[in-house]
Order: sequence, then C-alpha cells, then structure tokens
Amino acid sequence: MTRPHPLDESIAFVPVEIAVLTISDTRDLSNDKSGDTLAARLTEAGHKLAARALVRDDKAAIAAQVKTWIADPAIDVVITTGGTGLTGRDVTVEAIRPLFEKEIDGFSVLFHQVSFTTVGTSTIQSRACAGLAQGTYIFCLPGSTGAVKDGWDNILKWQLDRRHRPCNLVEIMPRLMEK
Repeated sequence: MTRPHPLDESIAFVPVEIAVLTISDTRDLSNDKSGDTLAARLTEAGHKLAARALVRDDKAAIAAQVKTWIADPAIDVVITTGGTGLTGRDVTVEAIRPLFEKEIDGFSVLFHQVSFTTVGTSTIQSRACAGLAQGTYIFCLPGSTGAVKDGWDNILKWQLDRRHRPCNLVEIMPRLMEK
C-alpha cells in the first residue's frame, strides 16, 4: 500500500508490550521464520517483545496460551501467526474468536486489502481477524512470512504507534476497560 502514514513527531513514542504466538504443527522455535520476522519488526519499531511461544494446531492449547497472556497485565498486545487458513488443522480463529469481547472488524477488511496487493485473490484463503479481550488487543495473522510482513508493515506498525494520526490504538488503551 502506498498510503502515507502521518506521524506527529511532537508526541512521544510509547512502546507497548507485545507477545508473539506461532501456531504450527510443522515448525519449532529454531525454524519459525514468521515468528522471527514479527519479533524483529516489532522490536525494530521500538516495542518490547514481552513473550514468545509456539503451540501446535490445537484449539485448547492455543486458547490456553492466549488466555494466559490476556490475564497478564504486563502484556498489551498478542499477535499470533498461523492457523488462519481453511484446512482442517487451521483452528486459530475457532480457538481465539470466542475470547473476544469486541471484534475489530476493520482489521480483517484492511488486511485483505493489503494482502490483495501482494497475493491477489489468494487472500480469500485467510481468516485473519482481531479483537479485544480484557483490555488486551489480539491480532491473528496467517502463518506465511509475507502475510506477517503485510500485517505488521502496513497496519500494526502504524496503529500501535501513538504518534500515528489521525488516531491509533495506543491512545485509547487507558480507556479499554471502561464500563
């Protein structure tokens, strides 16, 4: 995407604590290129890698890990990679969507727009989604390194930067638990 991302340099950057979860039956931490890419990009942007894990394509294991991070007040954001496709083993969405108190519908829409520019109509095979649970943002990205780059470079990098204008997800973080 070529849309400019205006940053207000008069506002101080605020790093957020981000946990990265890779969901895969075929990878481990030694060959997790998508998780590595995501961890590198978020730290290069100035954020903190609060935690990192890899779990198999198992609904209970995925949900348990994400619930642990949601309950941790030191973690602001959870980003998953993998398990958002259409095969029988792709259960990330089924494991995580029930945890959402609010869904961030625009993330999926924008992800598909971005993805269309790189993979064309193949973007329909992704069920990328996002939501909010107990004041924690959760973003579910596909498992390919290209999809991770699309999601981070074109959406998350900007929405997780308090300086982004006209608005961003960081500036509303203190109000997420309002009643």
